[in-house]
Amino acid sequence: MTIGKLYYAMSIWTPTSWRSKPILQQPEYSNADHVAHVESQLAALPPLVFAGEIRSLRKNLADVAAGKAFLLQGGDCAETFNEFSANKIRDTFKVMLQMAVVMTFAGSVPVVKVSRMAGQFAKPRSSSHETLDGISLPSYRGDIINDIAFTEAGRQPDPERLLKAYHQSAATLNLLRAFAQGGFADLHQVHRWNQDFVQASPLGAKYQNLADQIDQSLAFMEACGIHAENTPQIKETSLYTSHEALLLGYEEALTRQDSLTGDWYDCSAHMLWIGDRTRQPDHAHVEFLRGVRNPIGVKVGPTTTRDGLMELLDILNPNNDNGRITLIARMGAEKITEKLPELVRMVKAEGRNVVWSSDPMHGNTTTAHNGYKTRSVDAILKEMKGFFEVHKAEGTHAGGVHLEMTGHNVTECIGGAYQITEEGLAAQYDTYCDPRLNGEQALELAFLISDTLKSAAYQQ
Repeated sequence: MTIGKLYYAMSIWTPTSWRSKPILQQPEYSNADHVAHVESQLAALPPLVFAGEIRSLRKNLADVAAGKAFLLQGGDCAETFNEFSANKIRDTFKVMLQMAVVMTFAGSVPVVKVSRMAGQFAKPRSSSHETLDGISLPSYRGDIINDIAFTEAGRQPDPERLLKAYHQSAATLNLLRAFAQGGFADLHQVHRWNQDFVQASPLGAKYQNLADQIDQSLAFMEACGIHAENTPQIKETSLYTSHEALLLGYEEALTRQDSLTGDWYDCSAHMLWIGDRTRQPDHAHVEFLRGVRNPIGVKVGPTTTRDGLMELLDILNPNNDNGRITLIARMGAEKITEKLPELVRMVKAEGRNVVWSSDPMHGNTTTAHNGYKTRSVDAILKEMKGFFEVHKAEGTHAGGVHLEMTGHNVTECIGGAYQITEEGLAAQYDTYCDPRLNGEQALELAFLISDTLKSAAYQQ
């Protein structure tokens, strides 16, 4: 046991112990009493998710780590109050289902679906202030904190927004559960949506073979008497939620002690992750997350060192529990095959139980000539392919993908079958933060990596 591991094993954790640690990426509220009052209100509200659901996700992620399943994590860069609607939730959920069907068939393993929804409101920023036309105001940190409008009133952090984010998350979860269990997720219906996509796509012929194989498999199942009326798995699914655990006051307020096990769970989401800017081992975010029993994601960027990663694993998962840790690689298309191998090799040599997932979005952000922040579909695909190549070479499992995406027909990422250009970004550039794949680009990506999934050795 390392010194750091021994120290954290002996130190006492409570839901409030993070408050004694240094903390980054927090808003500067003007009234601490107001914040405390709102947090006390949140603490009295029902949990958004439940301990039993969280334990189910950990079991599923343990299967991913063992190569018996694949993780699909996706959704908005940052949820907003203005864009909140049943149609938006439905459309993103629909695309995730479509992608999961393609990946399930290609990989011949279950796909664990984890959404960036019902809580992904806060965003870290590279600077605490933004300057425009000589005026400096606090940076926009997500609707849970302040407003995107560049006004003095709008940019002031408002603790009441914490309550609005909670209630929007509760409504989102209610609708997601209804979609997942109420027939909307029927496998035959999802396949029909995929067929429509294949027929309409300029690259449809490239995807037709896989679509035909899925169609034949469903017909065979029907002939054998396996259908929605006698097999619930045909018409129902499970969808979990996740977000970056950035606002620790909000997270603490929604942390509950399970009456069955006595363990603490952050009931704001099933899965939480630590970003590249808040993964300091001796800081508040790591301190808070080491004590809750949720699955934890850790963003692994090009600056991550072997010693630094090992220290985080010691702190966050001292017992090396399976299904606890997901390492989310976000290196950039040009760095993935250079930076990732030594980390994968070390984790394997140390016998650590982790899920390796690829975030091909954050390392591939550029600025178009017209000033729009964008990402290239080609670069995203290149990083994903590099991720799979590294794991194949190291004899480890490429366990999942983590995408910023939406079901809406936005024009924020360039490329794809419909060849969105830099000039075309202005057509429907709706994001409040980072550029997202639209539904067609996300589904296209699922088809394009299907061959890689087929050749990857997931099953032991």
